[in-house]
Formats: sequence, structure tokens, C-alpha cells
Amino acid sequence: MYNYFLPNEYVKDVYQLSPTDFLNKGIKGIITDLDNTLVAWDRPDATPEIATWIKDMQDAGLQVTILSNNNELRVKAFCDPIETPFIFSARKPLSKAFKKALTQMELQKEEVVMIGDQLMTDILGGNRFGLHTILVVPVASSDGVMTKFNRQLERRIMKTLKRKGMISWEE
Repeated sequence: MYNYFLPNEYVKDVYQLSPTDFLNKGIKGIITDLDNTLVAWDRPDATPEIATWIKDMQDAGLQVTILSNNNELRVKAFCDPIETPFIFSARKPLSKAFKKALTQMELQKEEVVMIGDQLMTDILGGNRFGLHTILVVPVASSDGVMTKFNRQLERRIMKTLKRKGMISWEE
């Protein structure tokens, strides 16, 4: 059961992920969470650095789709200026939105990674759907109400994963 919460990779932030790394692994698409993965959950716009990171991925031929549990207004306001496809109200970790993202990108599971900051939504959902998952450190130390609850559960899961010797990185 704990394997569902175990990411395939763990990085400090998305800037440690390059288009070349993905392309060398046969990756053609990126599904990424928005809040606390790309920008702080209460920041409305993409930072110039995030806009450049997404554009670099797209310019290299990688498709990027933002998959967020947040509402349409928030996700659309973030994604439209940087011309990035998105799916809102995704209900992660349920599989329906992951399937929709793959269908829109016209890619197979083996060609796509899921990047996110939460074990309970991003990593669990990506793993259950069969994607390569990458956990990033949240960009902000604060969270929305629901995420605060998830973080409590995540801390317990992380402790268990460490105790079982399933993870070796430092948080």
C-alpha cells in the first residue's frame, strides 16, 4: 500500500528538471500540479521563471498540462497568459482527470510524468494511474485549508516510508 505514496523521483524544485533529461527518458508530456508546485498557492500569476521553465519544456517538444484541484477561475487566470493547457477541479487522486490529460495530449502513460508537491493527491493519483511521479518540495510553507489536513497525513506516511527504508532523501 505504501508504494502508492512513493514517488519515482524527489527534487527540490521544478528547475532541477530539464527538457533534455525528460527527452532522454522517452518522456513527451508533463502533467504538473499548480499550487505549491509551480507557485505559492496564493500567488495568482506565473513568475517569470516558471513561465520560462514551461516555455523551455514546450520549445523542446514536450507537452505541458497543468492539472489542479483548484477552481476554473484560479487555474484559467494562471494558465491563459502563459498559453498552457489545463484541467481544473481535477479531484486528484481520482483517475478521471489524469486520463483526460493523456487523451488531450494524445500520449501513453509511459510517455508522461506527473510533478507535484503532495503525496495525497499528486503522487498517489499519478502512481495509481501508472505515471512516473516526481515529488517537489512545496514552494510555500503555508497551505490552503484542505492541504493542511493532507500535510498531516503526509508527515505520518513519510515517517513510515523512512522507517521502512523506502526513502533516503532529506525533506
